[in-house]
Amino acid sequence: MRNTEIRIATVDDASHISTLGKITFSETFGHLFRKKQDLLRYVETTFSVSKITAGLHKSSNIFWIAFADEKPIGYAKLKLDSPTEFVDATAICQLQKIYVLKEFLSLKIGPELQKQLLAKAQELSYKYIWLSVLDSNDRAIRFYKKNGFDIIGSHDFTIGQEHFDFFAMGKKLKE
Repeated sequence: MRNTEIRIATVDDASHISTLGKITFSETFGHLFRKKQDLLRYVETTFSVSKITAGLHKSSNIFWIAFADEKPIGYAKLKLDSPTEFVDATAICQLQKIYVLKEFLSLKIGPELQKQLLAKAQELSYKYIWLSVLDSNDRAIRFYKKNGFDIIGSHDFTIGQEHFDFFAMGKKLKE
Protein backbone atom coordinates (compact mmCIF):
# COMPACT_ATOMS: atom_id res chain seq x y z
CA MET A 1 0.00 0.00 0.00
CA ARG A 2 1.36 3.39 -0.97
CA ASN A 3 1.47 6.30 1.43
CA THR A 4 -0.65 9.04 -0.20
CA GLU A 5 -1.12 12.67 0.74
CA ILE A 6 -3.21 15.49 -0.72
CA ARG A 7 -2.76 19.07 0.41
CA ILE A 8 -3.35 22.61 -0.72
CA ALA A 9 -0.52 23.60 -3.06
CA THR A 10 1.80 26.53 -2.46
CA VAL A 11 4.04 28.54 -4.77
CA ASP A 12 6.82 26.12 -3.83
CA ASP A 13 4.86 23.42 -5.71
CA ALA A 14 4.83 25.32 -9.03
CA SER A 15 7.54 23.22 -10.70
CA HIS A 16 5.84 19.97 -9.65
CA ILE A 17 2.47 21.17 -10.98
CA SER A 18 4.14 22.37 -14.18
CA THR A 19 5.66 18.94 -14.77
CA LEU A 20 2.45 17.13 -13.82
CA GLY A 21 0.44 19.36 -16.16
CA LYS A 22 2.75 18.72 -19.12
CA ILE A 23 2.82 14.95 -18.59
CA THR A 24 -0.85 14.39 -17.77
CA PHE A 25 -2.11 16.64 -20.58
CA SER A 26 0.14 14.80 -23.03
CA GLU A 27 -0.95 11.39 -21.67
CA THR A 28 -4.62 12.32 -21.98
CA PHE A 29 -4.73 14.32 -25.20
CA GLY A 30 -1.41 13.79 -27.01
CA HIS A 31 -2.86 11.19 -29.40
CA LEU A 32 -5.35 13.78 -30.72
CA PHE A 33 -2.64 16.02 -32.18
CA ARG A 34 -1.55 15.49 -35.78
CA LYS A 35 1.38 17.88 -35.29
CA LYS A 36 3.37 17.12 -32.15
CA GLN A 37 4.76 20.66 -32.35
CA ASP A 38 1.26 22.03 -31.63
CA LEU A 39 1.07 19.83 -28.53
CA LEU A 40 4.55 20.78 -27.35
CA ARG A 41 3.94 24.50 -27.88
CA TYR A 42 0.66 24.30 -25.95
CA VAL A 43 2.01 22.41 -22.94
CA GLU A 44 5.17 24.53 -22.73
CA THR A 45 3.05 27.70 -22.66
CA THR A 46 0.07 26.54 -20.60
CA PHE A 47 2.06 24.62 -18.00
CA SER A 48 5.18 26.78 -17.78
CA VAL A 49 6.50 27.25 -14.26
CA SER A 50 6.00 31.02 -14.56
CA LYS A 51 2.34 30.62 -15.60
CA ILE A 52 1.65 28.09 -12.83
CA THR A 53 3.41 30.37 -10.32
CA ALA A 54 1.24 33.30 -11.43
CA GLY A 55 -1.85 31.09 -11.08
CA LEU A 56 -0.85 30.05 -7.58
CA HIS A 57 -0.52 33.72 -6.60
CA LYS A 58 -4.07 34.59 -7.73
CA SER A 59 -6.57 34.73 -4.89
CA SER A 60 -9.23 33.37 -7.26
CA ASN A 61 -7.38 30.05 -7.64
CA ILE A 62 -6.92 27.17 -5.23
CA PHE A 63 -4.64 24.29 -6.22
CA TRP A 64 -4.25 20.90 -4.56
CA ILE A 65 -1.31 18.57 -5.08
CA ALA A 66 -1.28 14.81 -4.50
CA PHE A 67 1.67 12.63 -3.58
CA ALA A 68 2.31 8.89 -3.41
CA ASP A 69 5.34 7.95 -1.35
CA GLU A 70 6.37 11.63 -1.45
CA LYS A 71 6.34 11.68 -5.29
CA PRO A 72 3.98 14.25 -6.89
CA ILE A 73 1.37 12.31 -8.87
CA GLY A 74 -1.56 14.65 -9.47
CA TYR A 75 -3.17 17.99 -8.92
CA ALA A 76 -6.47 19.85 -9.05
CA LYS A 77 -7.45 23.48 -9.56
CA LEU A 78 -10.55 25.34 -8.42
CA LYS A 79 -11.27 28.76 -9.92
CA LEU A 80 -13.45 30.91 -7.70
CA ASP A 81 -16.00 33.41 -9.03
CA SER A 82 -16.13 31.87 -12.48
CA PRO A 83 -19.52 32.51 -14.10
CA THR A 84 -20.50 30.72 -17.28
CA GLU A 85 -23.01 31.43 -20.02
CA PHE A 86 -24.58 28.02 -19.34
CA VAL A 87 -25.85 28.83 -15.84
CA ASP A 88 -28.00 31.71 -14.67
CA ALA A 89 -26.93 31.83 -11.05
CA THR A 90 -24.61 33.57 -8.64
CA ALA A 91 -21.80 32.17 -6.50
CA ILE A 92 -20.39 30.01 -9.31
CA CYS A 93 -16.96 28.38 -9.30
CA GLN A 94 -15.17 26.18 -11.82
CA LEU A 95 -13.41 22.88 -11.43
CA GLN A 96 -10.66 23.71 -13.90
CA LYS A 97 -8.40 20.71 -13.60
CA ILE A 98 -8.08 17.30 -12.06
CA TYR A 99 -5.09 15.47 -13.48
CA VAL A 100 -3.40 12.33 -12.17
CA LEU A 101 -0.47 10.51 -13.75
CA LYS A 102 -1.83 7.50 -15.63
CA GLU A 103 0.20 4.94 -13.68
CA PHE A 104 -1.42 6.15 -10.42
CA LEU A 105 -5.08 6.26 -11.49
CA SER A 106 -5.75 3.01 -9.61
CA LEU A 107 -5.00 4.80 -6.32
CA LYS A 108 -8.31 6.73 -6.74
CA ILE A 109 -6.57 10.06 -6.19
CA GLY A 110 -8.87 11.78 -8.73
CA PRO A 111 -12.03 11.14 -6.69
CA GLU A 112 -10.27 12.30 -3.52
CA LEU A 113 -9.02 15.49 -5.22
CA GLN A 114 -12.58 16.16 -6.40
CA LYS A 115 -13.99 15.48 -2.92
CA GLN A 116 -11.62 18.01 -1.33
CA LEU A 117 -12.23 20.57 -4.08
CA LEU A 118 -16.04 20.29 -3.74
CA ALA A 119 -15.81 20.52 0.05
CA LYS A 120 -13.76 23.74 -0.25
CA ALA A 121 -16.25 25.21 -2.75
CA GLN A 122 -19.09 24.53 -0.32
CA GLU A 123 -17.09 25.83 2.64
CA LEU A 124 -16.64 29.08 0.70
CA SER A 125 -20.44 29.24 0.10
CA TYR A 126 -20.43 28.59 -3.63
CA LYS A 127 -23.81 27.40 -4.89
CA TYR A 128 -22.83 25.96 -8.26
CA ILE A 129 -19.76 24.41 -9.88
CA TRP A 130 -19.05 23.76 -13.53
CA LEU A 131 -16.28 22.28 -15.67
CA SER A 132 -15.33 21.59 -19.28
CA VAL A 133 -14.59 18.10 -20.54
CA LEU A 134 -13.62 16.93 -24.02
CA ASP A 135 -16.77 15.45 -25.54
CA SER A 136 -14.89 12.27 -26.54
CA ASN A 137 -13.37 11.71 -23.07
CA ASP A 138 -15.88 9.06 -22.05
CA ARG A 139 -13.97 8.03 -18.92
CA ALA A 140 -14.03 11.58 -17.53
CA ILE A 141 -17.66 12.15 -18.54
CA ARG A 142 -18.70 8.95 -16.72
CA PHE A 143 -16.65 10.02 -13.68
CA TYR A 144 -18.34 13.41 -13.49
CA LYS A 145 -21.85 12.04 -14.15
CA LYS A 146 -21.30 9.49 -11.37
CA ASN A 147 -20.48 12.44 -9.11
CA GLY A 148 -23.64 14.39 -9.88
CA PHE A 149 -22.60 16.57 -12.80
CA ASP A 150 -24.93 17.00 -15.78
CA ILE A 151 -24.15 18.23 -19.29
CA ILE A 152 -25.30 21.86 -19.42
CA GLY A 153 -23.91 22.99 -22.78
CA SER A 154 -21.08 22.74 -25.25
CA HIS A 155 -18.27 24.89 -26.58
CA ASP A 156 -15.14 24.51 -28.66
CA PHE A 157 -11.44 25.29 -28.41
CA THR A 158 -8.60 25.35 -30.92
CA ILE A 159 -4.98 24.44 -30.28
CA GLY A 160 -2.75 24.88 -33.32
CA GLN A 161 -4.47 23.00 -36.15
CA GLU A 162 -6.69 20.99 -33.84
CA HIS A 163 -10.30 21.84 -33.12
CA PHE A 164 -11.83 20.32 -29.99
CA ASP A 165 -15.44 20.10 -28.87
CA PHE A 166 -16.18 20.21 -25.16
CA PHE A 167 -19.16 19.62 -22.95
CA ALA A 168 -19.79 22.02 -20.12
CA MET A 169 -20.97 20.04 -17.10
CA GLY A 170 -22.27 21.42 -13.84
CA LYS A 171 -23.99 20.72 -10.59
CA LYS A 172 -25.57 22.51 -7.67
CA LEU A 173 -23.62 22.35 -4.47
CA LYS A 174 -25.35 21.41 -1.24
CA GLU A 175 -26.31 24.37 0.87
